[in-house]
Amino acid sequence: MKKSGFFSKLYVILCFAFFYFPILITVIFSFNSSKSLSRFTGFSLRWYEALIKNTDIMNAVYVSITIAVLATVISTFLGTITAIGLSHSKKIIRETILTMNDIPILNPDIVTAIGWMLLFSSLGFKKGYVTMLLAHIGFCTPFVLTTVYPKVRELDPNLAEAAMDLGATPYEALRKVILPILKPGIFAGALLAFTMSFDDFVISYFVTGNGVKNISIVAYNMSKRINPTINALSALVVAVIAVILACMKLVPRISARREKKRRAAALASGKGGGDYTEEGSKHHLRRIAAAAAVCLFMWVFVLYLRGRSGTGETAQLRVYNAGEYVDPDLISEFEEEYGCKIIYETFESNEMMYTKLQAGDKYDILVPSDYMVERLVQEDYLQPIDWSLLSNADNLDPSVMGLETDPDNTYSVPYFWGNVGILYDKNVVSSEDLSEGWNLLMDTRYAGNLYMYDSERDSFMVALKALGYSMNTTDENEIRAAYDWLIRQRDEMDPIYAGDDVIDNMIAGNKALAVVYSGDAAYIMQENENLGYYAPEEGTNEWCDYMVITKDCKNTDLAHEFIDYFLREDVALRNTQYVGYTSAIKSVREQAAAEDFAGIDAYIPRTGYNNDEVFRYQDRTVRKLFAQLWTMVKSK
Repeated sequence: MKKSGFFSKLYVILCFAFFYFPILITVIFSFNSSKSLSRFTGFSLRWYEALIKNTDIMNAVYVSITIAVLATVISTFLGTITAIGLSHSKKIIRETILTMNDIPILNPDIVTAIGWMLLFSSLGFKKGYVTMLLAHIGFCTPFVLTTVYPKVRELDPNLAEAAMDLGATPYEALRKVILPILKPGIFAGALLAFTMSFDDFVISYFVTGNGVKNISIVAYNMSKRINPTINALSALVVAVIAVILACMKLVPRISARREKKRRAAALASGKGGGDYTEEGSKHHLRRIAAAAAVCLFMWVFVLYLRGRSGTGETAQLRVYNAGEYVDPDLISEFEEEYGCKIIYETFESNEMMYTKLQAGDKYDILVPSDYMVERLVQEDYLQPIDWSLLSNADNLDPSVMGLETDPDNTYSVPYFWGNVGILYDKNVVSSEDLSEGWNLLMDTRYAGNLYMYDSERDSFMVALKALGYSMNTTDENEIRAAYDWLIRQRDEMDPIYAGDDVIDNMIAGNKALAVVYSGDAAYIMQENENLGYYAPEEGTNEWCDYMVITKDCKNTDLAHEFIDYFLREDVALRNTQYVGYTSAIKSVREQAAAEDFAGIDAYIPRTGYNNDEVFRYQDRTVRKLFAQLWTMVKSK
């Protein structure tokens, strides 16, 4: 029996450790003095200071809380009323509705998200706060119905009739008899709805627009680069939840004790204390809940008025850029300098950006990569750049102008550029091994010690270049040869296919080799001096991201002012210092290389090398073949 008790306690301890250890790690690293997410270098409050100053996060908290509260209230009402109504419906209607209710619950989030996005686009809704709220109500209500309906089935069907026989109106029977019995189910449904809404990412990402972001979207964007500010936010959320749970436990007890003391004092004075019940405690809880609700909605109203104030006739510009790809302070300073409002949104990939454009989302300025610029030009999404309006265009480095995707830069202005190479640990990989080029990634001495970039385009580029082929080949035999190379590498080298998480892992020195973009390499090498970077002689992907203006843009003068602003030397310098990627402004690149990235050769990628290529937009058949083969590579 003692052994059994010991193991049961150990089991409980292990379960709690499994659930709460990740939360504890997040809280600890929110006080880390460095940017690392895996090495604690010292205690600091710098990320909490950054959190307070980050208006983007504060606005996201407001959006998350208000939408979660509103979606919870509305979906709980709809789900409860529907559950009660179904109990009095015919069997065929009840079973049909319950079956339909299960579809959005079982449906993958991505399918539901795309469905909502297409619905709003087809109806001509302007995406933003309202569309996010409607989508959250839509996917929370089925969960509430599923939670409340079992409680409804347990009800005695004669209760309502008995109440009305005793003189209650139908409304009073519902409020005083039915709802109190259903209260546990309703509370559970509301709690589930709030949780589902507050932490939703996938659906929110597809249905939002107009610069509206919740915490999940902001956190996801921050994950593209190392940004420990999100640790501080997570720690604060955990602290708030802990305080709320403590209050829920302590307030009733404190209220009960006070009520007992009041009753005892009243009896001692001869005035009588009345019969003590738990009603006093319940009244205190109701007052607290009511006060909290009033404060919350007053706060929401104030923020709403603040958001509305000053908008009037202020010019607006809708900018769509990759996550963590601009210094946010520069956006705020541009708004102040030009007296306008920038509606800034971020995307995960070029393909995600294209999907939202196809769905009807409207933007003024995009920041796509080279091959996507070529596609957007072919499909008539862009308007030409008026270079006469760009007073700082002379600052651009000629070596990043005139690439094949837009030879005359008719539609595109360079933003950041670089190439793809191999990041290696100089203490593990000898300089002689670099002569192997891309085939170093097939050297079995480094099996299990390698990160491959989790990207179809870049992985096939590596294989094609290692085999001596063009990365823009359309020859099926060459493409399948590259596929065979990747399969052999997968089986013999056991690589880990990583995304942006490769940044912190390489800073921590978890692997000896990694395929990375030069900008990420420069950032990583700043944090880990044991790393080196090189681009193999077989050639690599020379890429460039651009600022372009869409055909939907009406205020083209302001759009050109925005682009010209980021061509200014002082602005470009701050931007490259923040992002870490190579600036398209030659003087800025040289200054940053000498001061901020001194000794880090990854910051200045090579140019003019004959074997290097720019990705070109390929036809549908070739894209489909690459996608199918990449799925097979990743299927192990």
